[in-house]
Amino acid sequence: MKDLSIVIPLFNEEESLPELKAWIDRVLGDRSFEVIFVDDGSRDASWDIIKQLAADDTSRVVGIRLARNYGKSAGLQLGFRAAKGKVVITMDADLQDSPEEIPELERKIIEDGFDLVSGWKKKRHDPLSKTIPTRLYNAVTRWVSGIELHDFNCGLKAYRFEVVKAIEVQGEMHRYIPILAKAAGFDRIGEQVVQHQARKYGSSKFGIERFINGFLDLMTIGFMSRFSRKPMHFFGLLGVLMFLSSFSGFSWIAVGKLISILEGNPSKNITEISAFYVSLTGMVFGLQFFLAGFLAEMTTRNDTKRHNYQVSDNIN
Repeated sequence: MKDLSIVIPLFNEEESLPELKAWIDRVLGDRSFEVIFVDDGSRDASWDIIKQLAADDTSRVVGIRLARNYGKSAGLQLGFRAAKGKVVITMDADLQDSPEEIPELERKIIEDGFDLVSGWKKKRHDPLSKTIPTRLYNAVTRWVSGIELHDFNCGLKAYRFEVVKAIEVQGEMHRYIPILAKAAGFDRIGEQVVQHQARKYGSSKFGIERFINGFLDLMTIGFMSRFSRKPMHFFGLLGVLMFLSSFSGFSWIAVGKLISILEGNPSKNITEISAFYVSLTGMVFGLQFFLAGFLAEMTTRNDTKRHNYQVSDNIN
């Protein structure tokens, strides 16, 4: 097993790759490490450059090429699958992440005992159109996840080997890897202030849509991390509360109608009362939520991964 695996997902970064590899070599020297370049369907010469880097350093460079552009999460997942290092470092290929940070990130994993250490680009070289939404996004993510990190989306992170083998990154969940790690039982999560280099080549591959997609992904992962193994606790509780509250309203209307009849007072026909339909609809929805939770619970009980619990230690 190597000391370090450096996973670098990339898309159209032909200018920066040779410089990035040389920078990593200067920092790590003769250490036992591997650099895993995952080409996410680049349309420039990135793959040709990776092949040349691999030919020049066959023992350290691993290249993986996707048939099309699947997104950063897919690149990270393939890189994690291929990683063999005791500590796994992820970083972007655009030279905005400095390899000079790698030794300290590794130290925090090995010596300080963290499972995951996330970089924090405290001083960013980005316009306000990116920094303000990023701060809002991070604040919401801290509130939802309970993880006190300032920069969830920083590409520069360090992981214990066991962490990257236990989590599955899909869709656009790369923004929420700390949450995935915590859900898998790795809750020793730390943070390190890192340098944010100004972009040297090309332009950003992400637009404003990443914040919209990020918010939707946050809701998904927030729900999955809490209720993926116990969906009845969410849908069943919601269904029962909705049914009971609606049934109470229906009962109030029915009792009021009955009292009016017994006392001989004039009253509206029950079907002429709008609250009757609201209560009836609420009972139907409540029953549907309860049944949805029941069906989801039955489905998860047949999931082969339901009992894949993370074991931290074992004595035979």
